[in-house]
Amino acid sequence: MLPREVLRDESSDVTRRLESRGIDPHFIEEWRRLDEERRGLLVEVEELKRQRNAASQAIGQLKQAGEEAADEIRAMGELKARIDGLEAEVTRAEDGIAEIEWKIPNLPHASVPLGKDASANRVERVVGTPPEFDFEAKAHWDLGPELGILDFERAAKIAGARFAVYFGAGARLERALIQFMLALHTEEHGYTEVLPPFIVNRQALTGTGQLPKFEEDLFHLEGTDYYLVPTAEVPLTNLHAEEILEESRLPVRYTAYTPCFRAEAGSYGKDVRGLIRQHQFNKVELVQLVHPDQSYAALEELTGHAEEVLQRLELAYRVVCLSTGDMGFSAAKTYDLEVWLPGQQTYREISSCSNCEDFQARRADLRYRPDDGGKPRYLHTLNGSGLAVGRTLIAILENYQQADGSIVIPSALRPYMDGMKKIPAKR
Repeated sequence: MLPREVLRDESSDVTRRLESRGIDPHFIEEWRRLDEERRGLLVEVEELKRQRNAASQAIGQLKQAGEEAADEIRAMGELKARIDGLEAEVTRAEDGIAEIEWKIPNLPHASVPLGKDASANRVERVVGTPPEFDFEAKAHWDLGPELGILDFERAAKIAGARFAVYFGAGARLERALIQFMLALHTEEHGYTEVLPPFIVNRQALTGTGQLPKFEEDLFHLEGTDYYLVPTAEVPLTNLHAEEILEESRLPVRYTAYTPCFRAEAGSYGKDVRGLIRQHQFNKVELVQLVHPDQSYAALEELTGHAEEVLQRLELAYRVVCLSTGDMGFSAAKTYDLEVWLPGQQTYREISSCSNCEDFQARRADLRYRPDDGGKPRYLHTLNGSGLAVGRTLIAILENYQQADGSIVIPSALRPYMDGMKKIPAKR
């Protein structure tokens, strides 16, 4: 969440920056109205409490002198009733302020392109050359079923739309990708592997910004405070919630594989074919907790870690800086990695890498103690997919397809596939 002093003291700048994210300025005006009301009420409460204390002393003096104090006692009772009523109004105003604060997105960094949607995104760089085929390239939703490694119809029978069943080499390839990504990030990029719960509570989701605003996108376990994890960002970022880390311990780098569960509310009709937009998918996540002065260097580093997965798999991709209108709720700046899919003749997102600055840290109470012994400060949080596993499998199927319908296994993955070089075409 945003600091109250920023909302209060930098009002014109905050309004301008949030408007670039599509936030109605009346939303912020309502916050300021409630904040002014609350502060005015607190002044009035403090004055009445001062009067009550003075009255209490006067009553004590009257009683000590043996004089009647009935009128003074009645007046003090009226003061107490007024104080109680005003404090109830303070609570009401505070609740209204908090409700708005939980729903205000992060402020965009100055380097983020201004725009209402993805049309304003800025391509930072293009890496690799898309492959050229002397045959018509197929999409993964045709390749997978033809090879007998993906089955969407049987998945629909046992679960519903937007699910998939992997068979044989398909299941093995998905597992190999997870192992390859985790090995790269832990052995070469300095992340500590974590196996977190796949169920998280409301507090954790509020800490990272999924709640309260995006509850319809989550799978809630009825009758409980639990939700299926939408991304490993949630448990990893919250591992140190309400803790104070020593500065010498920073940066903290975690990586985790989890299945991810998304209701995909509002996305009906979009990407209905294949594995692009599923209710359940696998992902390897990267999270960093860093010193505030180092978070933008860390964003470039984390993005590079995700890029290296694509580079080692020899997949063409581009890096895109998202516009103010296209960024996620908690992000101050986001790079999307978009991999080339020849079967669809387009680039598709395979990773989002974001710096959230201290936005999540304030929500989850993530702080560090400076080495100089100063007061604890909020640290900065970053997250990124390293990578979305199902989409990486899509990219391999489409980029490594052969004229006979077989799929060549990228060299980097073969050690994780017991040396398997190719998924043969089904005879």
